[in-house]
Amino acid sequence: MNAPRSALPRSGLIAAVDIGSTKTVCFVVRADDNAGLRVVGIGCQASRGVQAGSIVNMEAAEQSIAAAVNAAEEMAGDTLRQVWINVSDGQPRSRSVAVDVTIAGHEVGDADLRRVMLQSRQAIDTVDRTILHAMPVRYSIDGNRSIRDPRGMTGQRLGVNIHLVTAADGPLSNIESCISRCHLDVAGRASTPYASALASLVKDEMDLGVTVIDMGGGTTTAAVFFDGDCIHVDGVPIGGQHVTNDVARVLSTPAEKAERLKTLYGNAVGCVDDEREMIDVPMIGEGDGNTSQVPRSMLTSIIRPRVEETLEMIRSQLVAAGLENLGGRRLVLTGGASQLHGVCDLAGQILDKQVRIGQPIWLKGLAQATSGPAFTTCAGLLRYGAGRHDSNELEFSDWAHAGGLMGRFGRLGQWLRENL
Repeated sequence: MNAPRSALPRSGLIAAVDIGSTKTVCFVVRADDNAGLRVVGIGCQASRGVQAGSIVNMEAAEQSIAAAVNAAEEMAGDTLRQVWINVSDGQPRSRSVAVDVTIAGHEVGDADLRRVMLQSRQAIDTVDRTILHAMPVRYSIDGNRSIRDPRGMTGQRLGVNIHLVTAADGPLSNIESCISRCHLDVAGRASTPYASALASLVKDEMDLGVTVIDMGGGTTTAAVFFDGDCIHVDGVPIGGQHVTNDVARVLSTPAEKAERLKTLYGNAVGCVDDEREMIDVPMIGEGDGNTSQVPRSMLTSIIRPRVEETLEMIRSQLVAAGLENLGGRRLVLTGGASQLHGVCDLAGQILDKQVRIGQPIWLKGLAQATSGPAFTTCAGLLRYGAGRHDSNELEFSDWAHAGGLMGRFGRLGQWLRENL
């Protein structure tokens, strides 16, 4: 059984596991005296058995998850029973459903909210897909829109637009099976870019409009916020690992050496001096110390096309959804691959936005090594699980599987779980 969003486990701990293509991270937090979340446990392991956000080897993925969780448990001094997880793969889709019901002039109450949610549920086709998020994006009464909480208001018709984020059942089931094999329950799930946004955005950005792009090892995902609400989620199965693989293939160097070259010398834009600067490239199968030299500009010429392709694909998705401008002029890049030199500049050029790097800003007690962009998703999962983000967001988890409704709509979430 999944725990309600607003309820803390008996231990008082909240745990999250970010299952990525390059690393698996587990954070454990406890609420402190100032109503904040303080990290008490951290575990990080290189991922195995995961490609492009999907499980491809159950046993290897299980071992990576178990190792990360065990390390976090030892540091926290407690045993975990349930964890919050992120979903990067599963072909995420966003869509909007608009419904309304008659309220015949009486005050809107919880019963009316139940009716409008039930009607929206009937309008949703979720064959072979799981609802990750079903977020009411403003209510309306008799055409008067932009209503956050309609209870107590009167009118003839109550309406709501719901932003749905769904994922394919198969990849999600595989992730949950791996968690189960580690003797853990899934407390709830959140899409990767939404979790990253909760960890790295400030309220003004959400209100004025912002696009968050999480650049992971195997996937790049995006979330768009406007007027305080998440209005779109999308993604492509390309990430930092693909850049590393390109470097390895073109320069004929081992993958681990290619990753090091990318990290130390890589740049998505380059500069004029790169043509003169030479770098040593270890060669495959020639033993230690056998290297060739190439200009640094050659490394840039390998990296830039892949990063451009990734950002252009995200831009095309935003344009197709009609959201290229609705997300405002602000772009927040996060995820491990966003740390590559020059990515911010290139993203600003391609998406025509003001860019900053996003990292966890809501957690206390993170060590410097785990407070960067690569750990934003895991931090956001904790905030999501604790329900500590903007109380005006009426986001709630998949009706069929759990989570509960956040904040003031907990009773509605409970009724839906019991009756659907």
